[in-house]
Amino acid sequence: KHVAYDDKAEYIVIMSDGTEYPAKILAKDPVQDLAIMKIEATTKFKALTLGSAEDIQIGQSVIAIGNALGEFQNTVSVGVISGLGRTVIASGESVGTETLEDIIQTDAAINKGNSGGPLLNLKGEVIGINTAVSSSGQNISFAISIDKAKKDIEQVKGSGKISYPYMGVRYVVITKEYAESKKLSVDYGAIITKGTTADDPAIAAGSPAEKAGLKEGDIILEMGGEKIGENNTIAKMISGYNPNDSVDLNILRDGKEITITVVLGEWEQ
Repeated sequence: KHVAYDDKAEYIVIMSDGTEYPAKILAKDPVQDLAIMKIEATTKFKALTLGSAEDIQIGQSVIAIGNALGEFQNTVSVGVISGLGRTVIASGESVGTETLEDIIQTDAAINKGNSGGPLLNLKGEVIGINTAVSSSGQNISFAISIDKAKKDIEQVKGSGKISYPYMGVRYVVITKEYAESKKLSVDYGAIITKGTTADDPAIAAGSPAEKAGLKEGDIILEMGGEKIGENNTIAKMISGYNPNDSVDLNILRDGKEITITVVLGEWEQ
């Protein structure tokens, strides 16, 4: 998405043989750094096979392809999967700051210009979309799971837009250290809390969370029967739902566990 951020720009896709085709931005993901483009042409193109992120293992070999530095077209680099389930705060002049969750880490060289290019397994299947590189580390790069891209593609094909569910709470994931410092009775879940300014309320006005009766100080222990924790955050879990889905939350309020059902809303970018 950070490559195709300008709605007024004209976009051109250049093939490996130098042929150019105009392209149209069909949709942008409001949460992930993804944009869906369509080539406006009658030519029948051969598409890469989209794999699955479920089969990825740390240490497996991967190949990254992109337009490195915006100068070296079709650059190929190789490496291994060096981490899974990472959470990264990515920033750039075009899109500001975004928190990307559950993404793939690789030591394959990814530079400016590689963004949007495929991360392939040795079968030639796309398992990720290259998106970011650590500015302070060495050989630490990141790709968005192809499973997230496939969901976006199917939504665009079906409805012409990317829909993302939201609940409307601001929260802090509870760790053992956080629980000890705040003297909480549980060491997992997510506590609903406001930010540092009046513009950061704990519960967004008019949100599904407010309509369902969630309150500041509530601790969400489980969502849809799944325990919430450092590696299973609300943002990660909610991505598996769709707008208008009903989800049961196991809440700890005033020392008692209760169940609250929330009807998820639709995120508006």
